[in-house]
Amino acid sequence: MFFVDTIEVPGLGNRSYLAGGERTAVAVDPPRDVDRMIAAAARRGVRISHVVETHLHNDYVTGGPELARLTGAAYLVPAGARVSFERVPVRDGDRHEIDTAAGLVLRALATPGHTPHHTSYALEHDGSAVAVFTGGSLLIGTVGRPDLVEPRLTQDLARAQHASARRLAAELPDETQVLPTHGFGSFCASGQASGDATTIGKEKAANEALVQDVDTFVAGLLASLDDVPAYYTHMGPANAGGPAPLDLTPPAVADADEIAARLAAGEWVVDLRHRVAFAEGHVAGSFNFDASGQLGVYLAWLIPWGKPVTLLAESPDQLAAAQRELARVGIERPAAAATGDPARWVPEGTALAAFPRATFADLAGRSRDGLVVLDVRRDSERAGGFIDGSVHIPVHTLRLRLHEVPAGQVWVHCAGGMRAAIAASLLDAEGRDVVAVDDSFDSAERAGLAVRTP
Repeated sequence: MFFVDTIEVPGLGNRSYLAGGERTAVAVDPPRDVDRMIAAAARRGVRISHVVETHLHNDYVTGGPELARLTGAAYLVPAGARVSFERVPVRDGDRHEIDTAAGLVLRALATPGHTPHHTSYALEHDGSAVAVFTGGSLLIGTVGRPDLVEPRLTQDLARAQHASARRLAAELPDETQVLPTHGFGSFCASGQASGDATTIGKEKAANEALVQDVDTFVAGLLASLDDVPAYYTHMGPANAGGPAPLDLTPPAVADADEIAARLAAGEWVVDLRHRVAFAEGHVAGSFNFDASGQLGVYLAWLIPWGKPVTLLAESPDQLAAAQRELARVGIERPAAAATGDPARWVPEGTALAAFPRATFADLAGRSRDGLVVLDVRRDSERAGGFIDGSVHIPVHTLRLRLHEVPAGQVWVHCAGGMRAAIAASLLDAEGRDVVAVDDSFDSAERAGLAVRTP
C-alpha cells in the first residue's frame, strides 16, 4: 500500500508532493510554508523520513531545510547543486528506502536541462516504478525552461532537456504517473500544462520533447521562451544559502498617519483588495495587487528588491494569506499592515482616490483624440494581436518606463483585467488620468476595435 498526496501552490503555479506507506513518507520540493506538508503527514499518520529537492529552485524559496530540521528527515539534494549547508548529496542511480514495510524505494535519475544538476526521482513499489517526480524536467505536455541558470548554457541545457525527457520515457513503464513541480502557471515552465494528470505513456504520444527530433525541439523551445520574473535572480542564492525559518507572526498595525508617512518616505503601500474595490476608493499613492491573483509573482517581480512594503487588506484572513504567499518568494516580513474600512487608512478629512473602469465596448465608443491605449501584456501575448495604435509597455517593465507613456488620458488593458489594475494603480499614483479596462481581450475585436497582428 502506498499513497501520493499533492500539495498545490496555486499562486506560484507549482505542486509539491508527499508520498509514502503506512509509517513513513518523502516530501518532494516542499514550499516555504512547511506547516502544510507537516499537516498532510499528520492526516496520513506518517513520519516524514526524507525531504528531497529535484533542483535549486529559481521561482520560490524552498522549505526543504526547515522541514528536514523540524522532522529529523534526511535532506536529499542533487550532488551537483552548490549549496552551503549540510545535506545528503544525491547522484544518479542512488536508492533510498522510504517505507520498507510498504516496499517503497526512491531512485534518483539524473535529468539535466532545467538546471545542470536537475534530478528526477522514481517512486518504486515492490521494484516497479509507479510514479516519477520530475520537478522541472518532463512536465505535462511540455518541459521546464532551460534559460534560468546562465545564458551561455541555454542551448546546451535545451538539448539536455530533450535527452532527459527521452531517458525517462525509455526507462519507465508507460503507466508511471508523471508528477512535475512546475507547469501549472509557473514561469519556470516553457509552456502551461495541457491537463491535470499524465503518465509516461501519454507523454510519449504528445510531448514535443518525445515526438520531435532534437533540432526541431530545441528551435521551438528557444523560440517559445517568455519573460523571466526579475525576482528569480534572488531565489537561487537564497536556496543555495539555506533559507531562514519562516516567520508568519502578524505584522505591526499601521494607522492612517503611519501609512501616509511610509508613502512619503517612498515605501510601497500595497492594497490587496479586488480591483473593483480599489478603483472605487483607495489611498492615493498605493498600488493594487489583488490577493486573489498571482500576488507573489507580480509583486515580487515589480517591487524594487528589499523595499519595505505595507499591506492593506479587507480582512485579517486576507492579510495572513498574502503574508504567507509573499514569504514563498522571499518577501519575508511586511513592514506594517492595516485591515478593514479603507476610510480609516487616510487621515480624517482626506478623501480616498479613485479612477474609472471600462470595457472594450466603452473604448470603441470613444473618440481616440487625446486618448492613449496602453497594452501591458507580455510580448508573446501581443504577438497574437493588438489594438491598432496602442502603446505597448509590459506591466513588469512599466515602473521604470512611466515616462514613456504619452500625454493624455490613459486607457490601460491586459488580457483579462488583473494586470491592467496593477498598471492603472501605478499610473494613478503618478497623478495620471487613467481608465482601467476590466475586460477580456477576446472581446476587443467584437466591440469594433481594429485588432492587428505584427
